[in-house]
Amino acid sequence: MAALPKDDRYAFLQMTAPASYVAGLGRGASGFTTRSDIGPAREGPTAEAIAEAREKRGEAPEEEDAFRDPDDESNLFAGTVYEADDAEADAIWESVDARMDERRKARREAVEAEQLAKERALNPKLDARFADLKRGLTAVSDAEWENLPEVGDLTRKRRKQNVRLAENGSGKSYAVSDTILAGASGQNKVMGELDEQQMNGGYETPANGGAETDLVGIGQARDRVLSLQLDQLSKDAASGTSTSIDPKGYMTALNSQIMHSDAQIGDIKRARQLLDSVIKTNPKHGPGWIAAASLEVHAKKMVAARRIIAQGCEQCPKNEDVWFHAAELNTPENAKVILAKAVQHIPQSVKIWMKAASLETDVKAKKRVLRKALEYIPNSVKLWKEVVNLEDDPEDARILLQRAVEVVPHSVELWLTLARLETPIEAQKVLNKAHKMIPTSHEIWIAGARLREQDGQAAVVDKLIANAVANLAKHQVIMSREQWMKEAERCETEGSPITAQAILKATLHLDIEEEDRLDTWLDDAESAAKRNFIECARGIYAYVIKVFPTKKAVWRAAADFEKQHGTSEALQELLAKAVQYCPRAEVLWLMAAKEKWLSGDIASAKDILTEAFEKNPDSESIWLAAAKLASETGQTEAAMQLLAKARKEANTDRIWMKSAMLERQIGKLDAALQTLEEAIKKFPTFDKLYMIKGQTHQDRAEIPLAREAYAKGVKACPKSIPLWLLSTRLEEKAGITIKARALLEKARMQNPKNETLWAESVKVEERAGGASQAKAMLARAQQDCPSSGLLWSMAIWMEAAQQRKGRSVDAIKKSNEHPLVINAVGRLFWNERKIEKTRLWLSRAANADPDNGDLWAWWYKFEKQHGEKQRQDDLIAKCVAAEPHHGDLWPAIAKDVKNVGKTTAEILELVASQIK
Repeated sequence: MAALPKDDRYAFLQMTAPASYVAGLGRGASGFTTRSDIGPAREGPTAEAIAEAREKRGEAPEEEDAFRDPDDESNLFAGTVYEADDAEADAIWESVDARMDERRKARREAVEAEQLAKERALNPKLDARFADLKRGLTAVSDAEWENLPEVGDLTRKRRKQNVRLAENGSGKSYAVSDTILAGASGQNKVMGELDEQQMNGGYETPANGGAETDLVGIGQARDRVLSLQLDQLSKDAASGTSTSIDPKGYMTALNSQIMHSDAQIGDIKRARQLLDSVIKTNPKHGPGWIAAASLEVHAKKMVAARRIIAQGCEQCPKNEDVWFHAAELNTPENAKVILAKAVQHIPQSVKIWMKAASLETDVKAKKRVLRKALEYIPNSVKLWKEVVNLEDDPEDARILLQRAVEVVPHSVELWLTLARLETPIEAQKVLNKAHKMIPTSHEIWIAGARLREQDGQAAVVDKLIANAVANLAKHQVIMSREQWMKEAERCETEGSPITAQAILKATLHLDIEEEDRLDTWLDDAESAAKRNFIECARGIYAYVIKVFPTKKAVWRAAADFEKQHGTSEALQELLAKAVQYCPRAEVLWLMAAKEKWLSGDIASAKDILTEAFEKNPDSESIWLAAAKLASETGQTEAAMQLLAKARKEANTDRIWMKSAMLERQIGKLDAALQTLEEAIKKFPTFDKLYMIKGQTHQDRAEIPLAREAYAKGVKACPKSIPLWLLSTRLEEKAGITIKARALLEKARMQNPKNETLWAESVKVEERAGGASQAKAMLARAQQDCPSSGLLWSMAIWMEAAQQRKGRSVDAIKKSNEHPLVINAVGRLFWNERKIEKTRLWLSRAANADPDNGDLWAWWYKFEKQHGEKQRQDDLIAKCVAAEPHHGDLWPAIAKDVKNVGKTTAEILELVASQIK
């Protein structure tokens, strides 16, 4: 290669450096960069400069869109708004990505596990390498362990050898730093002369002694000194040397100290200055002394607080609060001395005397203090009550109370307490004296009435309370009806129900408009019953019946109340009066007859119905009740005669239906069909006639005639859902599933948004074996009835076992806690063997809809498997009281001809055995 001319050898010095040139990079001078190297901050190259450089190098321009973030919508969609639809689309794509990632998760985890196993095989961990040796250590005996040599200091020999080598000059040597040599030479240096500043007057001593304050060092030194002191005290205690400090208690005291911040300390100082100014400018102001002492207590300075409050007692000797506060801040012994001084200055203070008595631990001392107080304050009710409470002997307490009412004749509480301690005769005398002394007290009148009630003079109580209300009104004592009702409730709580009812009878009419009386009184009775004041509610009903004896609603409400809270005898007596005042009230006659029938008095029930016939000859309900009573007691012919007569007298659709049902029950199917034909001509739109006719033909295995009866029925009564269901089930039982589907489709067109028809359609598909068709039908049903509890309960059980719990959460929310959904959730807990949760949810479902017999059956079936006999009996009693009539399986079993005459408990047993 030819050499360059001498002039061109350094031409590069005048050339511009390349963009990526770093000075000294070739010889390794790139370790650090200083500010002098890079100069002041400046902007980087512009986009045009970058493009020009790329063009000079012959590189293609960078494609901006190639590496652009797809979410960075900077051109076409730069100005659009991110709306809810965009968020929903993004959420869908994210769920798809998550789903795809979940699908690949198992394969990905398997690959990662395989790679990890290979990596561990190639590069095992240290503990894995010595695992076999560790396992071998289990075979080492105890003797071998003891014979193992101790590990010594292996560096000692080497250090000695290095020292000897250094002394001989054959070892290694190290250079000593100049700083160490200079420091060593200055340690023993003696100053032989003074410098100029020392000669001119010396140095000025700093405020801190010429040394910088090391707070960390001070804290460490303090901790070290404290530790040494505690160690010394502990040693003294261990050696038996007497010490006055308990180390543990000392540390506990240190931990319990409240450290105040600078701000809190400043606030305390400012408050101290303000309160100091208050007590100096107005030293006779008691609250100022109390506040100043309380501030010192807050600052944990009890000595100062006691000193300040003592000064307050000297300055304000007539202020009982200052003395009381001084006693609170001192020990009990000192407090006694303080209170003794207090009573010398203010002997009329009940508060001071009570505080002094409370400081005494001996009962005799307390009595002595309180009796001394009564010498100064004989008219204090509080002191008299405290003295009487300390007496154990009732006779001594009675003597004290006799003296108390003489001294304090206007205290109602003392008079009533004295009356409680007296005999009934003497108590009446005491109350009479109290009436004269305090004629405006209603408590004394009520106490007198309660005393008469306890003596068995119940007839006098009403008059006494009526006189009380009149006398109080004369003395301008006006009490509202709400106040009187509270007094009545208090009397019932304390065991005086007759007095409570007497108060209500005398005061219910107060503060109420005449046209609002009935509604208000019924609301009062219902409210009292809900609050469990049964006797008050009974008294209100008795008063309302007295005012409105011919109101059927009043008698019905009172009868329902007695049925729920009273006895059977009381209910029968009430209904006997009710039918006399309301002879045209059919429901009262029926209730009276039913109660007699349930109590086993069949003859009285017949007499009541006979009397009811005389009062209501055209009553359908009474005719049917008489026929039912006859049929239930085995008098079938009498029942048929009654119904035949009823068809002529009343001639209603229900009477014709009951006649046909009775004939069907006793096996006279031909007569039943003939009766039904006549009834259908008279009442062509009564759906139950077609239903009974079709079922009768089914009993005789006449399927075509049954189909014809149902077809005529759905044509005449297209809104009757049970009729459509019977027709559909007939076709399904005959094996014609297609026709059943068609009938259900037609029924849904006639009755849109009906959950029962949709549920039957789903069951038809499910019984036909098409699970996918059933799910599709259920989806359509839920679109039409989105909040149906029946459909949601079916949806729970049509899901896979792992997804039922999540589905049940949706069902509860969407169906607004429907009883069927609650029952389904309880059955889910049943499958998981969660007994208490199952019992809770099944009971909630049954109580939410007590008329649904299927819910009671599920609960009873559970209790038969997991409950005790007592739980089963309680459940049966609740079911009998609820008298359920509806459900999916309950009506079919209850109305079956084979089960006629069976009780609710027997029907419950049958449904529980068949429910699935």
